[in-house]
Amino acid sequence: MRVRGAILPGAARLSRLPAELTREARRRLEWIDWYHSHGSNARKTCRHFSISADTFYRWLRRYNPRDLSTLESRSRRPRRVRQPTWSPELSEAVLRLREHYPRWGKDKLVVLLEREGWRASTSMVGRILKRLKETGVLREAPANGISARKRQRPRPYAIRKPKGYTVREPGDLVEVDTLDVRPIPGVVLKHYTARDLVSRWDVLGVYTRATATTASAFLDQLLQRMPFTVRAIQVDGGSEFQAVFEQACQRKGLSLFVLPPRSPKLNGHVERAQRTHTEEFYELYDGDLEVEPLNRALRAWEGVYDTVRPHQSLRYLTPQQFLALQPSNAPGTSRPSARKGQGAARGP
Repeated sequence: MRVRGAILPGAARLSRLPAELTREARRRLEWIDWYHSHGSNARKTCRHFSISADTFYRWLRRYNPRDLSTLESRSRRPRRVRQPTWSPELSEAVLRLREHYPRWGKDKLVVLLEREGWRASTSMVGRILKRLKETGVLREAPANGISARKRQRPRPYAIRKPKGYTVREPGDLVEVDTLDVRPIPGVVLKHYTARDLVSRWDVLGVYTRATATTASAFLDQLLQRMPFTVRAIQVDGGSEFQAVFEQACQRKGLSLFVLPPRSPKLNGHVERAQRTHTEEFYELYDGDLEVEPLNRALRAWEGVYDTVRPHQSLRYLTPQQFLALQPSNAPGTSRPSARKGQGAARGP
C-alpha cells in the first residue's frame, strides 16, 4: 500500500510475509494502515471498520511494525492451571466403579466410594471422570442398538402441522381428543370431543372403547354435525387415531396433523373443552349409564353448548351466533374478533 509517496512499514513487511500471518492478523494490520493513512483518526477508523474503540486501541498498543506477529491472537490459557488434588488410588477406584456401572453418574459413584471408605466430593469425582475421558483411560460403553423405549411408528398419512399453517376460518383446524369417563367404580367409558378453533363449535360422543374403528365412526359424526366444511384434523399420537382413522381422513381428503410426543398443550383448545364437559355435564348427569341413552343426553348437551351457552372467548356469543356473523353467512356484517389461543386461557 502506497500513501503520499511512502510505503507504510506494516504493508511493506506484509508484502514480504504473505503466508506467515493469519487472516485475523491481516485484518488488524488493515485497521492500523487505514488509521495512519487517514490522519491517525481513531474514531473514524472504528466507524469505518465497525469495531469498538477498546478493540482498536488494544491492537494499536500491541502493534510493532518490525514484528507483525504482535497482531496475532494470543493464548488465553491461564498462567497457573489448576492441578489435580486427588490421589492415583482414588482415580483408580473411580475408574473401576465406572467401568463396572457404565451408566452411573458422579452422584451415585460418590455413594459407592463412601461405602469403600473414600472421601471425595461430587465435583471432584466429576473432574476425575472428565480427566479419565480426556486421557483415553475411560472409554464409554457403546450402545448396542437395543432400546426398551416405545418407538414411534411411521405414519403413512398424518404429518406434523407445518409452521406456516394458519387458522383463519371455521373448519381450518378441528382438534380431536379422548377422555376417560369413570361414572362408577369398574365402569370406564371413552368420551370423544372435537373442537373447531375459530368458532368453538364442539361435537361430542361416547363409546365403550377408544379404538381406530370408534374414532373413525366419530369422524363421520363430526363431519356431519359441524355446520361448515372441515379441512384439517389435529390429534395426538394415540393408537385410536391411527390405522382405520388415518385411512378415513385420507379417503375424505382431510389434512391430518399429529402432535409430537408428550405435547398435550399443543391441543390446548380441546383439552380445555374436556374439562368444561366434565364439570358442566358429567358431574351433573344422573341418568342411565348405558352408551345409547348417555349419547342422547350428551347430544342434548352439545346443542346447549353450541347454541345456548355464552362463550367468553367469543365475547359472550354462542358458536351459532358467531357463525351467523361470519362474512360468508352475512355479507356486510362486521365479524367479532376471536384471537386464537385465547380460549385456553379464558375458558371456552
